[in-house]
Amino acid sequence: MSDADAARDAAAAEEASAFAHAPVDPDGTAAYGDHPDQVIDFYLPRGGDQLAADAPVPLVVVLHGGAWRAAYDRRHVTPFADFLARRGFAVANVEYRRGGTGSGAAGRWPETFDDVAAAVDALPALAREAVPRADPRRTVLTGHSAGGHLALWAAARHLLPADSAWRTDRPAPLRGVVALAPIADLGVAEKLAVCGGAAGQLLGTEQDFEARRPYADPALLLPTGIATTLVQGRTDVVVPCAVAEAYADAAAKAGEVVGLTLLEDVGHFPLIDPAADACAVVAEEIAQLAW
Repeated sequence: MSDADAARDAAAAEEASAFAHAPVDPDGTAAYGDHPDQVIDFYLPRGGDQLAADAPVPLVVVLHGGAWRAAYDRRHVTPFADFLARRGFAVANVEYRRGGTGSGAAGRWPETFDDVAAAVDALPALAREAVPRADPRRTVLTGHSAGGHLALWAAARHLLPADSAWRTDRPAPLRGVVALAPIADLGVAEKLAVCGGAAGQLLGTEQDFEARRPYADPALLLPTGIATTLVQGRTDVVVPCAVAEAYADAAAKAGEVVGLTLLEDVGHFPLIDPAADACAVVAEEIAQLAW
């Protein structure tokens, strides 16, 4: 068996393991808009020994991946959300509008970004109702793959062009961002044809791609001033290390230090697989920022 065949087989096994878990129903769901996809699932903290049972806990906001495509919704990361809740976090699992059907076009412009911005803006009030123990001063954004892109983008809205409807007048009140195998640099992702050219599909035609990148590419929205860590498997063949490394390099050039945790013999999906050791590493990275 060639090295390439072995890598593909390992990646397939990792994906199968991550998707083998039964979905975990949330403790509550709240809408942040009128569209059926404009909802957030909340998970109450179920464990953890950091604090007493009635003490405030950090809020982890999860943005799922799936190349911004409709075939992948928030249900596939519910075991990961439950994994975090069982470690003492309050968890908000965000849904948003995606593009195409099946393996169709990635993302919807501008709706995907409309939704993430609206969800993040609505979260403090919704979390107060759904998870009273959640401490808004200890909010951490996390996201996997395309969701990692959205998490980095959501934390950088104060750096968007002045004419952007998504721009905020100040940085988001976050403890930090933990982006998991993120599609963090859309330019590099497009050159590498990550996820079947999903970055180009997200932004549109070649002309639209260049015009929209300043409004959508986290690698162009630096420095954020918000603590940021990237967690990346070295053997990831879905979103290669080069994409995360390009973002970290761009941050360094902008005068910002971004953490980059590279995990040996780990691919794309173990980062959200409760059965994988890599998932425990992710939880620890979140805890270091949240607590």
